[in-house]
Amino acid sequence: MRVVVIDYGVNNLRSVVRAIEAAGHTPIVTPDRLEVRWAERVVIPGVGSFARAAQHFHDSGIADTLRDIVHEGRPVMGICLGQQLLFESSEEGPGVAGIGLLPGHVRRFDGGLPVPHVGWSEVTPTAAGAPHVMLKNVFARGPQFFYHVHSYRAADLPDGISLATADYGGAFPTIVGKNNVIGVQFHPEKSQKAGIALMDAFAKWRP
Repeated sequence: MRVVVIDYGVNNLRSVVRAIEAAGHTPIVTPDRLEVRWAERVVIPGVGSFARAAQHFHDSGIADTLRDIVHEGRPVMGICLGQQLLFESSEEGPGVAGIGLLPGHVRRFDGGLPVPHVGWSEVTPTAAGAPHVMLKNVFARGPQFFYHVHSYRAADLPDGISLATADYGGAFPTIVGKNNVIGVQFHPEKSQKAGIALMDAFAKWRP
């Protein structure tokens, strides 16, 4: 399956590419909007600044391209910062709109624990996530551990958008999605077998 990974200057591209390859698929890395436009699957990776990344997507036209892809029913996945960009806005970048593929906002952790949240966390599907076509085999044996590094998390989500949660001073959404859009706050590329299984599931997903 042709999986396009968007290159917009973030620094975890190679790790994401290796995870997709380890899952048995051939990724194409490109910054080109037209190549993204005709992808069968799109991955938005990312470690960095929400405001800078979101502005790049708007200025380059890729935000509009992603909306077209989603409208046509092809799968899109956001990873870490890429997941946060799927939402409407983030406290990290006041005044800069996200891509808006998912309803909700991104807020900084405020529970008094050290920030960023770093390390392995158990991820448990929600009632909406357990039967999800892409996720049900990944979690067939129960909750899985994934590697997290982040200071912000999804918030203000309508029912059904949170597909799995982890805990850091309280439960937070770490897999989110709607229709053919899915986002993961953790790093599947750093999550060993569970991460590779997730990338394989995405590459084979038919929403």
